[in-house]
Amino acid sequence: MRLSILAVAAALMATPVLAQEIAPTPESEWRTVAPENLLVIDTTRGRILVEMAPLAAPGHVERMRLLARNGFYDGLVWHRVIDWFMAQTGDPLGTGDGQSAYPDLTAELTFRRGADMPFTPVADPMGAPVGFLGSLPIQTQPDELMARTGDGMVHAWGVYCPGVAGMARGEAQDSANSQFFLMRQAYPSLDKRYTAWGRVISGLDVVRSIKTGEEPSGAVTAPQDVMTSVRVAADIPADQRPVARVLSTASPTFTAMIEQARAARGADFSICDLEPPVDVTGPAL
Repeated sequence: MRLSILAVAAALMATPVLAQEIAPTPESEWRTVAPENLLVIDTTRGRILVEMAPLAAPGHVERMRLLARNGFYDGLVWHRVIDWFMAQTGDPLGTGDGQSAYPDLTAELTFRRGADMPFTPVADPMGAPVGFLGSLPIQTQPDELMARTGDGMVHAWGVYCPGVAGMARGEAQDSANSQFFLMRQAYPSLDKRYTAWGRVISGLDVVRSIKTGEEPSGAVTAPQDVMTSVRVAADIPADQRPVARVLSTASPTFTAMIEQARAARGADFSICDLEPPVDVTGPAL
């Protein structure tokens, strides 16, 4: 499956504006990513950790878990990598034309957000708040609309900032299967067009170092970077798995970082200027 958008606009790049060093913060300001929601992608360039977002895309997260647990992704190449855009993989053919034997997925371009979901608002452009659901940047209808809907919820969707994980598909909306991509830079025109199912919380530098290029259908002509192993952290023995702690987006420390970024960027401020700090411990790759 190939993404239908080929144009890449360098002007869409967003460079996070964060403090150079984070002052010591209380343990209560950090949260540990559940091992069931942590995807460990080892590559020829290094390790990438993705926090999956089952609240935003439960069907796609379950597919990622299933394929990882089957060893489906082990040894697959990054077959389509475009600078200033994204790195795509997950095709057993290595050409962009293959997929798993499982049925295609129903798109989860938006999801229903309730008042009980851990949403941290950051800004409110044109009455559609942006903020974080865990580490995933999202945009949503305002809370005020919840009282007017039958289920007490409102629509929300992932925002394609650097590191966001999306599911590739063909022209048909419900044609995603096994191929996925990790954003190297921001690309907002993907919002609500491709399912966002998580975000890179460690290893964005690895994603950006993957060799660029795109293989024509049926003709792999040059050495490519490879996913050597893809596992759900919960399936790795406890003494061997990485442990990722993310600074809570609702914490006073992160609130101060938001204000710092807002002051530095002024009218150009975007949620893509923000990346929640992460602390990773455990055995190295």
